[in-house]
Amino acid sequence: MFLAILCFSVPSFVIAGLLQYLFAYRWQILPPAMWGSWKHMVMPVLSLAALPTAVIARLMRSGMLEVLQQDYVKTARAKGLSSSKIITKHVIRNAILPVVTYMGPLIAGILTGSFIIEHIFAVPGLGRSFVTSIQNRDYTVVMGTTVFYSLFLMGMNLIVDMAYAFIDPRIKLADRKE
Repeated sequence: MFLAILCFSVPSFVIAGLLQYLFAYRWQILPPAMWGSWKHMVMPVLSLAALPTAVIARLMRSGMLEVLQQDYVKTARAKGLSSSKIITKHVIRNAILPVVTYMGPLIAGILTGSFIIEHIFAVPGLGRSFVTSIQNRDYTVVMGTTVFYSLFLMGMNLIVDMAYAFIDPRIKLADRKE
């Protein structure tokens, strides 16, 4: 949890600068910027993944602690089920719902770009194009990017809602004929 709180507290651009200093300049293991091979992707991915990983770890931990106190878990223990079977069959399935809720907008946000990380690592992404179009007052690109991001976010939210029905059988997809 200490690592999760640390990743949650430190902004991604600070992590990016620290990764560049350590891996590119100090140890010379990875290239500092640009976009080409898999080595170029390591530092941007790590810096973008720090915050979501910390949030997911905290959501999963709190969900697991809450579900472990439920009566059906106590009943499963009383029946003699092993701890691993209780966790895999009962606890994770119910504790993962907040994580799935968080994942939809998260994936949309990461795939449409992080402006600062793209700038630090010279990644040719949608965020960079968006900022350039704002500076050049290219309003059609700004509007197109905004519409694309909105549609992608709505699509991810739809996928999250449909995933609920598969994760928790108590949640049904609406099948109304009005």
